Amino acid sequence: MEPALSEVCKDIRLGKILIQTNFDTGEPELHYLRLPKDIKEHNVILTDATVATGAAAMMAIRVLLDHDVPEQNIIFLSLVMAEQGVHTVAYAFPRVKIVTTAIDPDVNDQFHILPGIGNFGDRYFGTQ
Repeated sequence: MEPALSEVCKDIRLGKILIQTNFDTGEPELHYLRLPKDIKEHNVILTDATVATGAAAMMAIRVLLDHDVPEQNIIFLSLVMAEQGVHTVAYAFPRVKIVTTAIDPDVNDQFHILPGIGNFGDRYFGTQ
């Protein structure tokens, strides 16, 4: 999603938050963080292609809040979200704006959205 966003918004400044779900525990883990120094002074578009439970999204939002980004300045953008993920994020952070193209009804035991598109990262990078 980053290349498309950069193409549309030419002067956008990018940061990176890499959070992956530990499939043994089901918990999100922060692996990498690089944010602009003045991030708290800007609106932030946080992107995640697919959101199942919302746990990783909540961690990413918490990271932004910990860097003094006001909750109302965060726009969370996703391609596909499970209902559970929408409710989790919206309940925990009611001032974050959520934008998605589709909401699917369920999540399976492997944290894939159903019917969804499978694991987006695995399909995109050809790792499964």
